[in-house]
Amino acid sequence: MSRLLRLLIASVSMVTLSACSTLMGGTSYTQVNEGVLVGTNNMTLYTFAKDAVGSGKSVCNAQCATNWPPLLVEANAKASGDYAVIARDDGKKQLTYKGAPLYFWAKDVKPGDKTGDGRADGAWKVAKP
Repeated sequence: MSRLLRLLIASVSMVTLSACSTLMGGTSYTQVNEGVLVGTNNMTLYTFAKDAVGSGKSVCNAQCATNWPPLLVEANAKASGDYAVIARDDGKKQLTYKGAPLYFWAKDVKPGDKTGDGRADGAWKVAKP
């Protein structure tokens, strides 16, 4: 195998690995598909502009969380790198990426759907690595 090909394979592997959220214990909750973060179910993940990035809080609760289900993790989950775990108002744990809580959109029906992007006057955005 040529040096260039080995280098290319190594680069792709590093990008893929850095884009996956692996929590302590080896559980992966996100991956990258077509340049956006998706859950392990391959459904698109979103961020909400009204969440203060890095605050450790989600402001999307009650009906908002019904429409925009948070990416929940186990109660004892620990994250590293660009990922962190925050406690929601209901006590459940939610995954964040670069300080922004991650959500699904209830009206996305199949993997690859991105129908939530730009909703609420642009407050909801597709999460990108």
